[in-house]
Amino acid sequence: MDDLIMLGHGGGGRLTSELVHDLFLKNFRNSHLEPLNDSALLTVDQKSLSFTTDSYTVNPIFFPGGNIGSLAVHGTVNDLAMSGACPLYLSAGFIIEEGFRLADLEKIVISMATAAQSSGVQIVTGDTKVVPKGMADGIYINTAGIGVHEKLPFGPQRIKKDDLIIVNGTIGDHGAAVITSREEGFPESTIISDASSLNHLVLKLQKNSVNIHCLRDATRGGAGGVLAELAEQSRTHLQIEEKSLPVKEEVRGFAEIYGLEPLFLANEGKMLLFCPADEAEKVIQIMKHDPLGKNAAIIGRVVEENQPTGRVIMKTLIGGERIIDQPSGDLVPRIC
Repeated sequence: MDDLIMLGHGGGGRLTSELVHDLFLKNFRNSHLEPLNDSALLTVDQKSLSFTTDSYTVNPIFFPGGNIGSLAVHGTVNDLAMSGACPLYLSAGFIIEEGFRLADLEKIVISMATAAQSSGVQIVTGDTKVVPKGMADGIYINTAGIGVHEKLPFGPQRIKKDDLIIVNGTIGDHGAAVITSREEGFPESTIISDASSLNHLVLKLQKNSVNIHCLRDATRGGAGGVLAELAEQSRTHLQIEEKSLPVKEEVRGFAEIYGLEPLFLANEGKMLLFCPADEAEKVIQIMKHDPLGKNAAIIGRVVEENQPTGRVIMKTLIGGERIIDQPSGDLVPRIC
């Protein structure tokens, strides 16, 4: 199978990382791409910009708490916000299968317009393609986004020893919501996706002059996969506490039934924040005064820096330790 693309190559874990490094970065290498962050930092006329792109293939298209359209806007806004940029403009490209219901397309477009308005961005350009029936699965959406920087960008290179790691709320909500909506036997809306734009919460932190070192939204691969990726990028050792991970009881119950871990379930409205220890209480207080941060929690810290390779160790509920690595394949395909 080494010469074939598998679903795991799109799952955001180890296979994705290998594909990006061994094929895309190898052939496209340049100083803007090389950091491999969710958005590229660019300078135009002495202005600092962030530029990002993403594609959405979620199945099902409609799920508790959102749909492919609102998800596309929130996800793109978040990729810009995680760099510290103020998101401004998005593009939207649609690949639609012949026979797709026009009423469903209208619902998706209206949800995108609503999400864009609440996020403070505009969808300013786009494209539409229709493919023959059977050549797609309903609809796919590609987006791009541009944001501007007023302050120093955040990034893994700024992560330091003794930084604390904070998450703005419960983890695994989006992954659990999408999976349960695929299955029979789960009451509708029991678990709701957390899909939302985080740029306003990030702006509150910036306006209060919080010293943030790094932000990353925990999407594919969940909080665990993203922490493992950040440890590698920053060449630091991270330690997290299982007992400190905020998880809704219904998500925990779902995960136990399916043999999954909330730590690796996708999120679409959660971010991991690294800051100096003396800033952590200020961060928590600001987050808890915002609906998107009411369940914020400190989940760990940076224990070593300047390491040859990075790693994440989780202290388990029973007092042991466990290495947290990037998922080797695709835990749940087509989750975003």
